[in-house]
Amino acid sequence: MTPAQKNEAIEVLKSKFSQYSNFYITNTESLTVEQVSKLRRLCFEKNVELKVAKNTLIKKALESFNDNKYADVYASLHGVTALMFSDSPKEPAMILTSFRKDPATKERPILKAALIGDDVFTGDNELVNLTKIKTKNELIGEVIGLLQSPAKRVLAALLHHHESKAGAETAVAE
Repeated sequence: MTPAQKNEAIEVLKSKFSQYSNFYITNTESLTVEQVSKLRRLCFEKNVELKVAKNTLIKKALESFNDNKYADVYASLHGVTALMFSDSPKEPAMILTSFRKDPATKERPILKAALIGDDVFTGDNELVNLTKIKTKNELIGEVIGLLQSPAKRVLAALLHHHESKAGAETAVAE
């Protein structure tokens, strides 16, 4: 790779890191070409960008931001590295989990690290926790549900009171 090509690759990575506040670092070393293609397809279907890059170029791109939040990520930059970029903090974890259900790919690819906002999750054991992260839409739905709950109870109580009063008047009339 020429210095110009390296600089171009670093610029592409920098734009991806700027564009997305969430990214996953995985090890795809033990996957076949066919398995990597399948993973790419799954990512494409879920609007997750999968990009394989050299660790030194990833590190240089991250270092250019002069941000300490990336410091914990550097230790994960070894072996074959594939980056998963997503607007959703949860979607890459869901993709990895579903991909691993295939007996041929069990336990692979390995999660090295994930940066979700300003939080770094390191190690494959964090994958389960990452699948439990709530998305913005899920949180909004929960808040709306909580706000509607008291109003629903009041309406239900009023309706029940009205029905029991109507039932009592019918019983008296008979």
